[in-house]
Amino acid sequence: MRSSFILPVFLLTIGSLKAQQTPKTEDIAAIKGQCGCHDVSFLYAETFAPDKGYAFKDRYTAKGTELVFVDEEVGPANRPTKLVIQHLLVVGDSMVIKHWREDWEFQNTNLLKFDQSATWKRVKLNPEQTKGQWSQKVFEVDDSPRYEGSATWVHVDGRTYWESTVDAPLPRREYTKRTDYNVMRRTNHHEIRPDGYIHEQDNDKIIRSEAGDQLLASEKGLNTYTRTDEGKCKAAKVWWAKNRAYWVDVRNVWGEVLASRSTVALKGQVKGQVLGRELDELAATTQKTAYNSAASRQLIRQTIEKYLK
Repeated sequence: MRSSFILPVFLLTIGSLKAQQTPKTEDIAAIKGQCGCHDVSFLYAETFAPDKGYAFKDRYTAKGTELVFVDEEVGPANRPTKLVIQHLLVVGDSMVIKHWREDWEFQNTNLLKFDQSATWKRVKLNPEQTKGQWSQKVFEVDDSPRYEGSATWVHVDGRTYWESTVDAPLPRREYTKRTDYNVMRRTNHHEIRPDGYIHEQDNDKIIRSEAGDQLLASEKGLNTYTRTDEGKCKAAKVWWAKNRAYWVDVRNVWGEVLASRSTVALKGQVKGQVLGRELDELAATTQKTAYNSAASRQLIRQTIEKYLK
């Protein structure tokens, strides 16, 4: 009698462990549901400030065409545990700009947490915290880190969304214009829609110092990705086919660099140059002859290491 009771419990435990280790097909479909050729609108507006004398900044709006696609999958073919998604901006008919990248990893317990002043610190999460969750790791156009967070994809009442709150460096639209705060605490809400997806944001602009965190202002952001004619992204597809080998090497070298450090700190400039420009120039150089991955990786590493503190 006792052994017949133990067997079902054992099988139930094994089944539970297997369920924890296998991502849901709905989650994978949601992540891939962000892909396609999109017309994109970017809207941001400051909404609140604790200081009544604070002068709210002008609203920010922009539009563009963006190709979003899965460039790499890791794990079983039908149940990948990591998806690398690349964004490419299309300007006009033929100009292509490498945009940001996001890596989605299942039950990932290893994250880089942004502190301040282009510095990130590695944190380890308890496996129980990340059970069934996906982490989103967001990278700059030069594949350096931005922010990383973990949460559960939610599928309820006909809606599919993922939401996480993390600290991050200032986005380009901010750091090129102001220096009155140094941390953006982002609540990122990704929601899949039949015609694309939205990236909704509730952001706090934080002044971080030894005395602690002080809220300067809050803002609302709404980035809307609406699928459009794939032909509008033809130039991006051609550009990526030509440049992919180099940028895969860049992200792989970055992966090795980040994995070897518990703290990552970057310099903004080196001798008047910025990392993104140097990597772009190196990319152009590698196109002049047949691409040599080993040689390029060495040059990429040397370039990145110049910007490490």
